[in-house]
Amino acid sequence: MYTIDLAYVGRGLHEELVAYIADQQGYYADEGVHVALRDGCSWNEERLRRGATIGLGRALLSRLAHGVPWVALHVNTSRPLFWFLARPGLTSLADLAGRRLAVHAPHTAPGCFARIVLRRAGLDPDRDIHTIVRPPGDYGMDLRRLHDGSIDAALVGSTMAPEALAAEHGWQVPAWVGDHFRIPTVGVAVDPTHIRPDDPAIQAVVRAHRRALRVIHNEPDTTVRHMQTFLGRHTTDEVRAHYETFIAPYFTTDGQADLAVGATAITSVTAELGVPATVTAAEFYRTATTTPQEPGDAGATVV
Repeated sequence: MYTIDLAYVGRGLHEELVAYIADQQGYYADEGVHVALRDGCSWNEERLRRGATIGLGRALLSRLAHGVPWVALHVNTSRPLFWFLARPGLTSLADLAGRRLAVHAPHTAPGCFARIVLRRAGLDPDRDIHTIVRPPGDYGMDLRRLHDGSIDAALVGSTMAPEALAAEHGWQVPAWVGDHFRIPTVGVAVDPTHIRPDDPAIQAVVRAHRRALRVIHNEPDTTVRHMQTFLGRHTTDEVRAHYETFIAPYFTTDGQADLAVGATAITSVTAELGVPATVTAAEFYRTATTTPQEPGDAGATVV
């Protein structure tokens, strides 16, 4: 059996759902690969690049800003699962002008995406908003600060169903990032310096994730059951509504990247980071060029 490390670099459905389904449904074992799912949220780039990663946004930023030669072999979605959650009365992104926003750092993938969306709404994230930078997490402290009024809004991820929380507390959801900015994000990426894209172990992971994507589209009840593991604060009806609104319509069926979407996203990301576009979408998103191998082929890499 092959063995490989697979690290997630954020928490929640956005980052973890497909790998979680592949693991819980036994697809890794079926493909003959033992996958060690690792929490790489606080890992530096050198440690992260020695295994496979789910975080394609971070991998792309790392390649553009630092030249780490990541390539993406599988893509789950092009609609990042991040939302702006705000106190009552703030119904649009324009309403965030002069307000206090909790958000990820500019050099992180969700922070970069948020800044792109804010600029498209006519806001300068460095001048028009009072930003409170905080690291990725479960966003529980953001909810507390929204309650006590110490912040006005927060960029939150998929450890919750923001639309359900907004309805419960009388808050607003001024924007879903996936409505305003598309980028092939979350899936499977490797640094060929350490793991060949055609390595049997990583190809087994890609096959398992393709099967997990089919579950998402063909087995709603199974998917909702798995989602409840992540969304324990919500009712089954709320989880199902979240699945029907944000997951089922927008996750890929085959793990392939839309290169036109990728090219536009790379242009936006390089402009936001102030770096040259040193990689094309076709060079980074290699989802259509890898050749899956059958379990049992020689050449697995242990990492």
